[in-house]
Amino acid sequence: MNLFDVYPLYDITPVKGTGVYVYEENGTEYLDLYGGHAVISIGHSHPAYTKAICEQVGKLGFYSNSIHNPLQDELAEKLEKASGIKDYSLFLCNSGAEANENALKLASFHTGKSRIIYFENAFHGRTSGVVAVTDNETIKAPFNTHNPVTKLAFEDLKGLEEALAKKEVAAVIFEVIQGVGGLDEATTEFYRSTSELCKKYKTVLIADEVQSGYGRTGDFFAFMKHGIRPDIISIAKGMGNGFPIGGVLIDHSIQAKYGLLGTTFGGNHLACAAGIAVLDVIEKENLQQNAKDLFEYVKLKSAEIPQIKRLKGRGLMIGLEFDFEIAALRKELLFNHRVFTGASSNKKLLRILPPLNIEKEHFDRFFEALKIALANQSK
Repeated sequence: MNLFDVYPLYDITPVKGTGVYVYEENGTEYLDLYGGHAVISIGHSHPAYTKAICEQVGKLGFYSNSIHNPLQDELAEKLEKASGIKDYSLFLCNSGAEANENALKLASFHTGKSRIIYFENAFHGRTSGVVAVTDNETIKAPFNTHNPVTKLAFEDLKGLEEALAKKEVAAVIFEVIQGVGGLDEATTEFYRSTSELCKKYKTVLIADEVQSGYGRTGDFFAFMKHGIRPDIISIAKGMGNGFPIGGVLIDHSIQAKYGLLGTTFGGNHLACAAGIAVLDVIEKENLQQNAKDLFEYVKLKSAEIPQIKRLKGRGLMIGLEFDFEIAALRKELLFNHRVFTGASSNKKLLRILPPLNIEKEHFDRFFEALKIALANQSK
């Protein structure tokens, strides 16, 4: 049987990872500045993380959500403490797409409405509901194109109020910093005005923190910079450091009832063990502050390279924008300098999403490689 061929693959086969590095069987080392789409939050094979998972699987790896699982309660308590946000409940699932699907479903249940507003360049997932609010028509099947959705330009407050005034909108969903869309972030005025408009028209405000959450921006959640309180927050990627886990944080004004949401694997014992270990390491190693500090260092290093026209993002959610398409540059960094980086829908943007325990010396290696690669590209 062949694999369903949907991924263009690099001819690289990592078999081991340690910290910010991955290795092939022959020992070839790669500096990982992409973390598998921001998934690796505390570094590959972190000893505290691997110990937690190994110990848990030796006791109990899985049972259904029809029984008590104290690890879920522990994860929820530690998440509240780490994030500093109060009066939310946690629903655990398996991925960012599933988190966003449940967020939209909850909003529709809560309001009795069906229309969803999203923004240009948004990426919220590939499953049935969230792909309808993802700004990429090539990944939408005919089955996905009949959802009642409205797409607006980022920061279009006039269009937003006009749409909300029709009183048919269940939710407004947004990424505070767009990931796949190219690291764009709107103004604080836009986020605060959007929050106020949602309250005015009794619409649920959903912050998609799947990529930007868990300390990646230097704040635990990216929305915190703007002083808003979303009704629902979706989380995933960095939550499990590679173990599949996602979640939905739900304001206490949205009431739960039996059967409203459900999942087979979500919140299983292994996933919770992974999630607890991640939060423990983020706190113990002060990785949130590390993200803030290293962004300042990246600012200095980027300023030394005239080809970088714009530095985007915050913390360790970084975009380096050039005035040319970067596909060839990424390949040279990967194959000639052994550095993983990422791309986005903005073809001129190099995306950097490393583990949060990266150090200055790793960025030094990257920027030296980048200078050489840029010189070669200009020849």
